[in-house]
Amino acid sequence: MKPIPNSEGRRINWTNYKTGVRDIYFRMKAENDFASIGIELSHSDEELQELFFDQFGQFRKMLESILGEEWDWKLQQANEFGKPVSRIEKILPDVNVMDSEDWPEIISFLKPRIIAFDEFWENVKPGFES
Repeated sequence: MKPIPNSEGRRINWTNYKTGVRDIYFRMKAENDFASIGIELSHSDEELQELFFDQFGQFRKMLESILGEEWDWKLQQANEFGKPVSRIEKILPDVNVMDSEDWPEIISFLKPRIIAFDEFWENVKPGFES
């Protein structure tokens, strides 16, 4: 991914994508039994977290049009630390990051989606900055 520029043509650290907006993260995971990519909203004020989630909902058709697929929308579920977070995500089940034979499938799953996220984010980020 390193040689691929972002939607503005600049170099970017794809694996540590910075949204520039506090408490909004783009997360990519590859574990022993799945891979996932998504938007995570982790604001400690649950009402603000829900407001961000609703704001993303206003852009749902645009997001899914850019991604070319529907995603799972989960409002305020506990993360691995017990903290309530909201997620908009897609999961690829039955792959193992420790198995090198699964790497092409994992990369093919994550790469186009993070690039699409970047395109989407450039269009909607101003609405989340204030």
